[in-house]
Amino acid sequence: MFEYAPAPESRDIVDIRPSYGLFINGEWVEPQSEARHKTVNPATEEVLAEVAWAGEADVDRAVQAAAKAFPVWSAMPGAERAKYLFRIARLIQERARELAVLETLDNGKPIRESRDVDLPLVAAHFFYYAGWADKLAYAGFGPDPRPLGVAGQVIPWNFPLLMLAWKIAPALACGNTVVLKPAETTPLTALAFADICRQADLPPGVVNIVTGAGETGAALVNHPGVDKVAFTGSTEVGRLIARSLAGTRKKLTLELGGKAANIVFEDAPLDQAVEGVVNGIFFNQGHVCCAGSRLLVQESIAADLLEALKRRLGTMRLGDPLDKNTDIGAINSAEQLAKIRELSEAGEAEGAERWSPACPIPDRGYWFPPTLFTGVAQSHRIAREEIFGPVLSVLTFRTPAEAVEKANNTPYGLSAGVWTEKGSLMLWTASRLRAGVVWSNTFNRFDPTSPFGGYKESGYGREGGRHGLEGYLAL
Repeated sequence: MFEYAPAPESRDIVDIRPSYGLFINGEWVEPQSEARHKTVNPATEEVLAEVAWAGEADVDRAVQAAAKAFPVWSAMPGAERAKYLFRIARLIQERARELAVLETLDNGKPIRESRDVDLPLVAAHFFYYAGWADKLAYAGFGPDPRPLGVAGQVIPWNFPLLMLAWKIAPALACGNTVVLKPAETTPLTALAFADICRQADLPPGVVNIVTGAGETGAALVNHPGVDKVAFTGSTEVGRLIARSLAGTRKKLTLELGGKAANIVFEDAPLDQAVEGVVNGIFFNQGHVCCAGSRLLVQESIAADLLEALKRRLGTMRLGDPLDKNTDIGAINSAEQLAKIRELSEAGEAEGAERWSPACPIPDRGYWFPPTLFTGVAQSHRIAREEIFGPVLSVLTFRTPAEAVEKANNTPYGLSAGVWTEKGSLMLWTASRLRAGVVWSNTFNRFDPTSPFGGYKESGYGREGGRHGLEGYLAL
């Protein structure tokens, strides 16, 4: 493999406080709860900061602040709300380098991804929804759409700042106020966003950020003052939320797990497909709900594609996430690493053949090499359960009908990919896949104008695009 000289991004651009409180009503406040949590750098296990964990009383204070701000914010003309969203977007662009480094330190993802993918998309979502703020009457939801009230939002650790943007931007554009809970392992960019809200002179109480674990999220979701719940995370937690809100007046959007199939037909451009497969599963260490974790390859080209794929994996660089040459960063937490290891061991025990390139693993931190399994049966756990790591299960098929049948043989339905040079075959396959998003000759391509969401156990509701407004409007 070609050796690159180290090209580390400086961490001096970020100023991490030793301790953080809660952001409520436009101010930093100390929690009534005494619980605190240390957030660590998953690449080094270094403690970055101590963060407050909000209890029920703290969540109640945040919801009350949001409820108090709602009449003023919702009554504001859309063009005025848009000014705040545009201001936030510009501040994100101005502080993009700082936010990218902070995201990489707290999450473990390579700096190239946080710098070149996450941050541009974060700003783009705020710009996009700023444009909708004064055009809601033309969005197709009636001539006088109204906001719901207080939105309780719970986001995951895989794309902390991007998921924040997906949630907060449309909520504010529609006139709602927000209480957001970031993931317990990645709170730092959400707390930095609180400072951006202050820089933008956002009215107090419009955005409130409470940090904590599952108990904090449950208190927010079940609070009687919350009118809308938006959750991105595991299917297991999504089921609990759906049960707890059943029969209530609260509106709910769930974006949950996935087990996406990446289907490669025999006429596909091989090198392009290999790059798409790599991007589909090894981007962000596989910490992606819509990751292409099942590769379905037509039998006639399976050997050639696997050879090219293994050759490509041998060129990937695992290591310091702040190095601009790094392709595979750190796994986000010890708990997630244990889950990836457990499911990978189950794959071997069930008879699949495991392969990883020669890959030195750092002594400290949470690491897992890019891994693929061949000889996978549809009954294997690695073909059915979401691993949420850099692990690819390879299955084969002979006919397009068999490919569709295998792709749909999953309780999930979030995304899929189709690789072929025949437009008719692409359309035939895509129309039969039970997935919310189907990419053709690409994978993991996102745009704020396009809706995203799933079917079955991958959740319901859409985020992004015009469709993303619907969950925040009283129709």
